Amino acid sequence: MSSARNLVVKRGEVHVLFAYDVGLSIDLARSKQHITDLTEVAEIKHRGHAPRYFQFDPPPLRVTQKVSSIQIDAHTTKAAVEVLVYDFGGVSVAYEIPFEGPLEDLVRLSCELASSTVLREDSLERVQALLAVIEPAVNKAAIAPLTEDYTIFLVEEFQRDVAPDELVTQNASTIARILRSETDELSEQETVEAVSNRVSFGTRDVAVIDWNAALLYDKESEDTRAVLEFANLQLLELRFLDEELDRALDRSYELIGKRGGFASLRMPGETRKELGRVARLQVDSAILFERVNNALKLLGDQYLARVYRAASQRYRLHEWNTTLLRKLETIENIYDKVHDQSAGFRMEMLEWIIVILFVVDIVLVLFQGH
Repeated sequence: MSSARNLVVKRGEVHVLFAYDVGLSIDLARSKQHITDLTEVAEIKHRGHAPRYFQFDPPPLRVTQKVSSIQIDAHTTKAAVEVLVYDFGGVSVAYEIPFEGPLEDLVRLSCELASSTVLREDSLERVQALLAVIEPAVNKAAIAPLTEDYTIFLVEEFQRDVAPDELVTQNASTIARILRSETDELSEQETVEAVSNRVSFGTRDVAVIDWNAALLYDKESEDTRAVLEFANLQLLELRFLDEELDRALDRSYELIGKRGGFASLRMPGETRKELGRVARLQVDSAILFERVNNALKLLGDQYLARVYRAASQRYRLHEWNTTLLRKLETIENIYDKVHDQSAGFRMEMLEWIIVILFVVDIVLVLFQGH
């Protein structure tokens, strides 16, 4: 039976990802014109004979920046950072740390990455610098305070031949501690939960996907990493949307409660102004929701679809989507009710104006006759 201390990584990498929201939308074509760094269109590289229409739509821009290496514990990052820019306003920053040594050592590195703020602070500076360059191409440019991070531990080769099933079953405790960034031993229940979400394409690879990190044992992992990186960014955008919709709901409730409820709304101009704000928030949120959920085409490549499904389950993306749709529907109902109340008030005012004019006309007639 193997142990994590005896199991030595011959060639591996740790990919640390940070996701940001920088605006409502980004014109990728204009952004590419402004960026002077090495820029290319990011695509998924398919395994086997998967159709080409399993792709991002539109493909994000990949910006590769040459930087100074950053020290993390006993390890250093590569002297390059990759930044992915998506049309729905999302930006993902990726750092790569080469790794070799006992699998057990990844536990310490995982804990160090979880507690350190060096990479997070550096990533924010890079996003700020990028936004300063592409701001003309960004609609409503602003870096949201929310961020999401994710770590991918990639093992391309061990010093001895290891089957994927052997790796996971005989080293489940160590893998769980790597994924959960825990130095202490985890309970059997927690260990089983951490390593339960597994996806494989062939007999020589496996992806163990958890909510905050993933362990990949694979020599061709670029496509899997791309899907995980997108899922992390999607989670950020759904969290951002949730906060935006909460603000829209608060504004809607304030609109309802002004001066005692619907019956007391007697300022059409002010009401129209508030309705316009709510409507803009609703439309912006709905557009962003559709862009985020339609950015990745999930038809054709069953393996990558399973990877995305596994990540979605860990992130509870379905629950986020359900909550957001319910909030959008609530805002729409409130908007319709307030709009109907405002329209009814205007009709009532017109009726009173007509009555008053009619009475004035009668009085004038009587006065002239007298």
